[in-house]
Amino acid sequence: MTDKKIPSKHYQKMSKMFPQVLAAVENLGTTVREAGPLDNKTAELIQLAVAAANQSTGSVHSHTRRAVEAGATEQEIYHSLLLLISTIGFPKVAAALSWVREILDNK
Repeated sequence: MTDKKIPSKHYQKMSKMFPQVLAAVENLGTTVREAGPLDNKTAELIQLAVAAANQSTGSVHSHTRRAVEAGATEQEIYHSLLLLISTIGFPKVAAALSWVREILDNK
């Protein structure tokens, strides 16, 4: 795995303000990923697609990094977003692709 990303200042502040809540959120994420048969790469691609559908730039960035760390290729990442065109529309997919590009261009 590559170096861990330093949490954003906002996340760090929330962690200090609400340590039990953030610990529970992190534990829930781990528990849910480990509860089923999907491999980590597939789970990250699904979460990336949901982040794109929600138009969450930060989540798209985070799940792009995590998908790469889990072994996803650029083509798999792009395909997971292109599959959304008929569901969420081309403009939202195009925006998400630009956010993915920001991460992939810097790796």
